[in-house]
Amino acid sequence: MFSFKNIIGQEAAKQRLIQEVQEGRIPHAQLFCGPTGVGKLPLALAYARYICCPHHTETDACGTCPSCVKWNKLVHPDVHFVFPIVNKAKSPKISVCSDFLPQWRQQLMTSSYFYLNHWLEDMDAENKQAQIFAQESDEIIRKLSLKSSEGGYKVTIVWQPEKMNQVCANKLLKLLEEPPEKTVFLLVSEAPEMILPTILSRTQRFNIPKIEESAIAEALQQKFGVQSQDSKSIAHLANGNFIKALETIHLNEENELFFNLFVSLMRLSYQRKIREMKQWSEQVAGLGRERQKNYLEYCQRMIRENFIYNLHCKEMNYMTMPEQNFATRFAPFINERNVMNIMDELSEAQIHIGQNVNARMVFFDFSLKMIVLLKQ
Repeated sequence: MFSFKNIIGQEAAKQRLIQEVQEGRIPHAQLFCGPTGVGKLPLALAYARYICCPHHTETDACGTCPSCVKWNKLVHPDVHFVFPIVNKAKSPKISVCSDFLPQWRQQLMTSSYFYLNHWLEDMDAENKQAQIFAQESDEIIRKLSLKSSEGGYKVTIVWQPEKMNQVCANKLLKLLEEPPEKTVFLLVSEAPEMILPTILSRTQRFNIPKIEESAIAEALQQKFGVQSQDSKSIAHLANGNFIKALETIHLNEENELFFNLFVSLMRLSYQRKIREMKQWSEQVAGLGRERQKNYLEYCQRMIRENFIYNLHCKEMNYMTMPEQNFATRFAPFINERNVMNIMDELSEAQIHIGQNVNARMVFFDFSLKMIVLLKQ
């Protein structure tokens, strides 16, 4: 667990990270970025464990030293985690990441390949939007001011730094400019363009590519017993995203819900059933902000996939069987006359949801616009 050998694919990335440690040129701040589900966080965890291990081999951490034993339980005193949370503390106190460490450890022990919405469910976030609060910067400064317990490196892993409060980001910037000796920051980002440019300029960017289909297929066969032909089909559908591959083999209720909501919206808009459309918008409004954002991303993917479906290039499509069955009838309605306008409306809806605009209004307005756009 948390070893290079357990990471799906990414052989070149593993080799680069191992080489950095072996040659003694560990950057004090790295930014791991790339598409969703490619293993950025697992790579950061394995790299941090390798740095901490005093007896690492040429390929991985030793797995048996006191440092590795602590890593197995995620209780290494020189490793600190920062991640988006929701505030559950009673006013005037604000929650910090340490308040959620038991849930965070449990999530990582279960699987280090996961989406933000999985973490929100573990936190029982309800409708709250997760962020890294300003108070977290004081916690980071306090932890890094302490002497290394093991006499080696102190590592801070920041998952989704783009969720950082502006005050926290500015204080982190000062730490990145003048880090304590033998201190390493590993930032793992889904959206690096949303991070402060001043922070970006002080980190060494590490772009991690999509996982090869063959590596995903092999992992599905070896770890989950998926048949060879099925594993290849799922690996293609995953498009380099191992989380998506996992969701395909473990029936995912959220994706099924999103698919049903998408189909329902398109049918109701095409049939101009205004009353039912209003009921539909109320149902989506009850999902909570983060799930609404995820749903809008799902809609964008479905519009894109249905537009590509019309090109009759099967290898370019990444849809499940139910999605493909729906596309055989729906795809002709997504064409060069309306595809960009639909995507623009979805992007605008995403912005409004992010700004806490009334969700019922946002989704009902979008459904009304679809009446016109589907006829183009």
